[in-house]
Amino acid sequence: MEFSAEVQEGLQLAGNTAHIPDKSFKYLLERVFEDIFKRPSARLLKEDGNLKSLDAAVVKQAYAALCTLALEGAKHDANLSNLSPLLEDCKWTTDRTESFINIFLDQKETVRVLLGNIRQSHPHIVDVDWRLDYYMKNNHKDKVNEALYLITLKTEEGDLQRKTKDIQFCCSLEQLQDLVSKLKDATRSLEKASLS
Repeated sequence: MEFSAEVQEGLQLAGNTAHIPDKSFKYLLERVFEDIFKRPSARLLKEDGNLKSLDAAVVKQAYAALCTLALEGAKHDANLSNLSPLLEDCKWTTDRTESFINIFLDQKETVRVLLGNIRQSHPHIVDVDWRLDYYMKNNHKDKVNEALYLITLKTEEGDLQRKTKDIQFCCSLEQLQDLVSKLKDATRSLEKASLS
């Protein structure tokens, strides 16, 4: 995991006992995970009595950096071996490092599920199955004599959990040809847009 200079500075502030005392640090850490889960008790930082005595700019930067660390750590499935060196580089004490890692590891899977529910992209097609059926008759007519294509698009969604979903539809030869020509048009349009 790589962080911007601003986030690293925020993490250094969060680890500095001169800026954020131990009691306030533990409270700020609880607030970070409380706010990530949007629990009803979440209040504005500037209105919080436990943090009012501290410099508001320092609290804001440390809070943002801790949120970033928690979310990025969950996204990259970080563990003790990933986080410890990072926090040591930010000059955190052993107690603060252990406090963060313990809370983070307890909440990591829940945060990963939460992140997995946030869709940043549409489902994408990973496979296609098709079958040709020939209908000779149906309930309404004695003779139909029509070929129908049964298409199954296998889509994948979610970056973390890789859920697959099948989208099935049925179409005639003409409808299938129309779909293919529209997909080719869309491909050409995307290629032109990427070149310009």
